[in-house]
This record gives sequence, structure tokens and C-alpha cells, in this order.
Amino acid sequence: MRSVLIISYYFPPSGGPGVQRVLKFVKYLSSFGWRPVVLTVENGDFPARDESLLKEIPPDVKVYRTKIFEPYAAYRKLTGKPPGAAVDVENIPQGTKKHSLMERVAGLVRETFFIPDARVGWLATAVPEAMRIVRTEGIDAIYTSSPPYTTALIGREVKRRTRLPWIAGFRDPWTGFLSAPDRWFVPDAIDKWLEKRVFTEADMLDCAWQGIIDDFAAKFPGENIHKCVHLPNGFDPDDYPTFERPPNDRFTTTYTGSMYGKRNPQTFLRAVEAAVVAGEVDPQKIRMKFIGRFGGDVKEMLRASPLAPQIEQADYVPHEESVRQLLVADQLLLVVDESKDSRAIVPGKVFEYLGARRPILALADPEGAAAGIVRDTKAGVVVANQDVEGIRRAFVECYRNFLYHNPGPPSDSDAIRAYERREVTRRLAELLTYIRLRSAETESRRADA
Repeated sequence: MRSVLIISYYFPPSGGPGVQRVLKFVKYLSSFGWRPVVLTVENGDFPARDESLLKEIPPDVKVYRTKIFEPYAAYRKLTGKPPGAAVDVENIPQGTKKHSLMERVAGLVRETFFIPDARVGWLATAVPEAMRIVRTEGIDAIYTSSPPYTTALIGREVKRRTRLPWIAGFRDPWTGFLSAPDRWFVPDAIDKWLEKRVFTEADMLDCAWQGIIDDFAAKFPGENIHKCVHLPNGFDPDDYPTFERPPNDRFTTTYTGSMYGKRNPQTFLRAVEAAVVAGEVDPQKIRMKFIGRFGGDVKEMLRASPLAPQIEQADYVPHEESVRQLLVADQLLLVVDESKDSRAIVPGKVFEYLGARRPILALADPEGAAAGIVRDTKAGVVVANQDVEGIRRAFVECYRNFLYHNPGPPSDSDAIRAYERREVTRRLAELLTYIRLRSAETESRRADA
């Protein structure tokens, strides 16, 4: 069995969607001939913590943790945010929105000095520890998970020192993405240079959605884009307990995840309000659950809605409880960010929804990648985010199915099974084996020369 060093900032007890991809790779890689060894942070400033995920780490997997300098505590103090505030939801300000002087100063500091991101302080402890792990654990390959993009810089440095083959994994694009800082030209040039060096030096790049590959192709014309491989996110059937689903007393629509900025439920709420006013929906027979991490603007939107009595809002819950909430829902709400990248974005939440096998109402670009997955698996209905009338019709149809005990059209089980985490991990193991063999051939030719 070969060994792969997996470098990831997000790892249990970190919660949230970012941790699931790596955690499931760690769970299943040994089934395909690769022993995972994990390097993560000891004192990460995670936007959400989920201690329950620790039990999902296989007992024979070694996990090494190193300290990291985290600037977010200073940011919270500077801007008056409470300790533990989720800074990735209440993003450090940028753009034209009005902010306090301290928030603007904090944003400028972030944009200027924290390149590629605010986790760059991890480099100082992660690289030496990674080198020690390579020696003591007999590592054959490296895998990094980004964001944060600092992990890619760690992988790049370790590859340079060891010549080990390296797959750089990306869950989101790097520069120019909707969550990227709006840097001035000098730090922006440095950030872009680092991105290109990672692209050039990695043996392969694992991209969680096709739009990331397209983004790299647009940024680096003439480079070998074929080194990019699309390994989609997925769901783990083991996460879905088998139980007799109790009937709901009210039609229940559930959203789990995070919401902030352009990812918000405004048009959905307007559509449901219109259905109530038209007499198509009895407000006493509906319930809307919003579970996860929400920006202040979204929380206020939910509180101010005329349907507030029908809305239940809860902060982050353990992953197993989040999955249970999906299973007992009558409809799952998916909202894809409205931005220049929206057509390509495929939130990891899509796949967790697929695994729940409940009808999905997706507010997304009908021609986008997320919409294509929902349609291909026959898992629900896709409506453009601003199409209030279309959202209303889709909501009312599912509501009536609930009232008349109509299960609705079935999903495509075979298409959904293609997104199981074990299957995606098998493909990653094949890539690791491929780059290791290719690297061995290269070293052999170098020795012969």
C-alpha cells in the first residue's frame, strides 16, 4: 500500500461543507491501495466546529496538527465583532458597500498583506512538519485541498524539496472568484503569479467542478489544461440513516448551509408570499427551515418577512443532524450565488441533497452546471433565481403533492449513484497511482542520464 500526505486546513473538528470532501477521501482511500496521512492545523479559526466528525476519521489514520498564526481574532477585536464570529460569512468588507473606518482598514490590510489568504501564517510550521512526515511515514505522493490557497503553496514547497508527485485539489477557483479580495495591482500581481506557479508545478489538478477547469484555461492559455481533472463532490450513503420517515404536519421546505450577500432567499420568500396572497397556499400548513450560518442581512430578511411565523432559523448543527433534517423535509431549497461565476458554480450542497432523495427546488441559472446536475438526475425543479412567478409555481406544485400524498416524479437512482463519495475517491486513487508511476519513470530517466 502506498502512502499519500493530505494537506488540508479544513479537517475535523472543523465543520461546514469544506471539510467533507477531504474527510471522505481519507475514509475511502485505503480501499483503493493508498494509505492517507493527514497534515492539518492545531488551532484553526474555523467558521464552524463539529466535534461529531472526529469519529468519522478511521482509527488507523495518522493525523498531524501544527500551530498557525490566525489574524481573525485581531480582525474581530479591531472591528468590534464578537469572539467566534464567522468571518467567512460576515466577509471582511470589500466593494462599494458602506463600512466603518476600521472595517475598511482591515479589508485593506487583508488585500495587501495576506497573500494568497489569511491562512498564509501556516506556511512557517506546515512545511517543516510536512518534510518530517515525508521522511518518517514513507510518503509516495502529496495531495492538497484548497481553499485556503495557502495549502497549495505548502504542497508546492514540499514537492520542490522532495520531487514527490503532487495533486493540487481545488474546491473553488483562486483569483477573480466571487470570494476573492479586491486587491490593488501589486498584491494582485503577486497573487496571480503564485496561482500560475501552482498550476505549472503541480503534476495534476483535481477540480471539484468543471468551471474551475474553464477558469484555469482562460487564465493560462497555452498551458497544459489536460492536467486538470474534474472530480465532483458527492455524498456518502453511510451518512444517511435508515428510519421510517414520519409524516410532517406541515409542508416543510428545508435549506441547509450558509447564506450571505448575493446568496439569499429573497426571491423565494417573495414567491411564497405571493402564493399565500393568491390563496394557493395556506400559511398554517407550511414550514420553512433555514439551518446553517447566515449573514446579518439574511437573518434580518427572515425576521422581516410576513411569513416569519412560518420560518424556523437555526445556526450550524452537527453534520449528522443536518442530514437528518434533509431526510425529513418535503422539499429542499437550493440557492446558487448570483454572480458572473454563477453558471459554472456547483455547490457541494447539491450532492448532499441528491443523497437525501427529496424533491429539490433549485434557484439557479437554468443553463448552469448545478441546474444540469439536478435535471440529469431528475432530482427536482430548476428555476431562475429572479423568476418569482416560476418559483411560485414550483413551490405550489410540490405543496399540492404534499397535501394529496402524491410522491411526485421519481429521481434517477443510477445517475445519483455516480456521485457517491466512494466512487469519486476511487478515481482519485487512480490519479495518484498514475502520477506516481509517471514520476518514477521521470526519476529513472534522470538517473540514467
